[in-house]
Amino acid sequence: MLQDIPEEWPVVATATPFTGNKTSVRTDKVVMPDGTVAQRDYQVHPGSVAVVALDERGRVLVLRQYRHPVRQKLWEVPAGLLDVPGENPLHAAQRELYEEAHVKAEDWRVLVDVYTTPGGCDEAVRIFLARELSEAAGERFEVSDEEADMEFARVPLAELVQGALAGRLHNNCLVVGALALHAALAGDGLDGLRPADAVWPARPFSV
Repeated sequence: MLQDIPEEWPVVATATPFTGNKTSVRTDKVVMPDGTVAQRDYQVHPGSVAVVALDERGRVLVLRQYRHPVRQKLWEVPAGLLDVPGENPLHAAQRELYEEAHVKAEDWRVLVDVYTTPGGCDEAVRIFLARELSEAAGERFEVSDEEADMEFARVPLAELVQGALAGRLHNNCLVVGALALHAALAGDGLDGLRPADAVWPARPFSV
């Protein structure tokens, strides 16, 4: 069985040349297996959660949002940062589904865990599957900036899979989440997915 394993090569020096609002850039001097030292620059990220919210008709809740670094409005699934160190990722995912879509879910599972760009960033994302959806109570969460311009839709899973394979959809969490859900449905079924509180070594948390 293939499995990623923890390993940490020696770091002889480290610096943080840039610190931003949510992320920073770190420079490490790392000892290679042959004894040489190489410099590695990477983004330090708190981690994220994303939600593939599947309704009773087999449609996935998606939103379109402007993303300035790539100069595109991307179709995405609800997602957000783990703002508090050690934050329970399920609680963060429930918050993001409420804040971005004003939706709650009764059934939660872990769909898949990924590192988005491990060659240049330590961001880890846990993508949840949420089912038994309903509109959240109370007033909608007040959004601002890019989120104020969001569009919403509920799209059949097959359309998302086709869009990803055809090169029309590019958001990492949407593509990975849709393909993972498609694979789960074609394989052991959704009851075979990990529970929502499954351990996550990349971002340890308190239950």
